Amino acid sequence: MIEHSHLKIIQALQENGTLTEAANTLCLTQSALSHQIRYLEKKLDVKLWEREGRKLRLTQAGKLLLQIAQQILPVLAQTEKTLKAYGEGLQGTLHIGVECYPCHQWLVGVIGQFLKKMPDVDIDIVNKFQFSGLEGLLNHHIDILVTPDYVKKDKIQFEMLTPYELVILLSKDHPLAYLDFFMPQHLAKETLLTFPVSLERLDIYRCFMTPSHISPAQHKPIESLEIILEMTALNRGVCVLPSWLADQKSKNYRLKKMSIGQGGMHKKLYLAMRESDKSIEYIKQFIAVGKNAALQQGMR
Repeated sequence: MIEHSHLKIIQALQENGTLTEAANTLCLTQSALSHQIRYLEKKLDVKLWEREGRKLRLTQAGKLLLQIAQQILPVLAQTEKTLKAYGEGLQGTLHIGVECYPCHQWLVGVIGQFLKKMPDVDIDIVNKFQFSGLEGLLNHHIDILVTPDYVKKDKIQFEMLTPYELVILLSKDHPLAYLDFFMPQHLAKETLLTFPVSLERLDIYRCFMTPSHISPAQHKPIESLEIILEMTALNRGVCVLPSWLADQKSKNYRLKKMSIGQGGMHKKLYLAMRESDKSIEYIKQFIAVGKNAALQQGMR
């Protein structure tokens, strides 16, 4: 079997021309190199070199082996470099899971900055899971999960990115626009516009309305944030968004931002990852970029 060392020998002989210089290049003694050449020729049962004075000339078989060496050695060298980068966490594919619609908006401000810092890392975004985002992590379908929900689970570590507040948005012409904050009963006669997720995952239901045994007059799930904001501005309902996203997206609409409850509804945005992966360089960089992006986006 032709080995990697054999290919390096024939390349060194071609590049240096003499046995002595080739041996120096390969950090071998001349006798050791001569022995390896004889061993290779005996193993292949073909003559690869012929002596012409102090120089070596490749035979036809030697030229074929040199051609193979020139094709394979650069590939092997690049492969070794890539594998080293994988091992150091400088190259690979980062699979990011996203569990909430506002998380997508946060991610937009992060991806560009991250890719500039880690140009050899690719990104894959996953927003649909067979079971849950945490199961996706444990099953290695994703490497990082962006989520507002902290759930204590073995082998999973949560890194808090930023705290934020959930707020109600309503038209400035809305009859309740004079209020300082919304209470559950204020939503009883309203149309609530939300992203299309299950009710148990909507904090406005789970943490605010359900404990008071109150439901909105109507609930309309809508895919598009722009449509939600347009309908809210036209007094066709009220919506709930993170305060930072409301500030970013509602500038072109006549909307009022209002706290949910007297003390407000405060949340945190997390990155969840497998504990075994927390030291990988591109994951460490993503966390650092994510926290910096949260500051730049005014999420705190």
